[in-house]
Amino acid sequence: MNTKQLIDTLKLQLNKLEQEALQHDRNLAPQQKKTLQETERFNHAVFNQQGAHLTPCIAQLKKDITQLEKQITMKLAKSTIELSCQRIQDRFTALRRALLTTNLNLKSAEQKKASNRARYAKKQQKTITDSGFGWIANNIMQNSHQLYEELNKHFNWAKRIEDKIYQMESNLEMCHGADKITLQNDILLMHRRLGKCRQAISYIEERIQHFERPRQSFNR
Repeated sequence: MNTKQLIDTLKLQLNKLEQEALQHDRNLAPQQKKTLQETERFNHAVFNQQGAHLTPCIAQLKKDITQLEKQITMKLAKSTIELSCQRIQDRFTALRRALLTTNLNLKSAEQKKASNRARYAKKQQKTITDSGFGWIANNIMQNSHQLYEELNKHFNWAKRIEDKIYQMESNLEMCHGADKITLQNDILLMHRRLGKCRQAISYIEERIQHFERPRQSFNR
């Protein structure tokens, strides 16, 4: 095969591959494009291409073939031309493989997403358990409306506890001896309850932010 036949053959193969790539890209559903958006389909040494569409690879191959034509016209060293031919062949092979493995890439990406969701759910559940307020998540519906109701309930509890502490501290001056010690201990206990109530309020507020901004990571 002479050089002209080589170039003609490469262009013919490229035209056929271009039609396959165009058909491939047209057949991709929006969700599939989104799934493959961050997927690297090729080694960077072969194609500088990421995502679902494969048509951009055709432009890179066209540039390679044009460059090969120039090298042949300029009668560059045989080793240089052979290197260009090998590069073109590698790209043809990689693109054909990508056309055949899109479904595998989709399945792999979906499995990865499912695995990430499972890990996130497990981590979130552990966060809830470790926080000591798992009973809130377990006993109310998972939506911001009911969380607001729970938040209001805790605000009311906190207010009642604060009023109780104020009343007990006012009575402290009138107590003596053992009664005073008992009342002081009761006040300390009420302060601990108030602290737990405020922690619960903070936790519920974070849960509300999580539901109202679902894309934001929820970390406590």
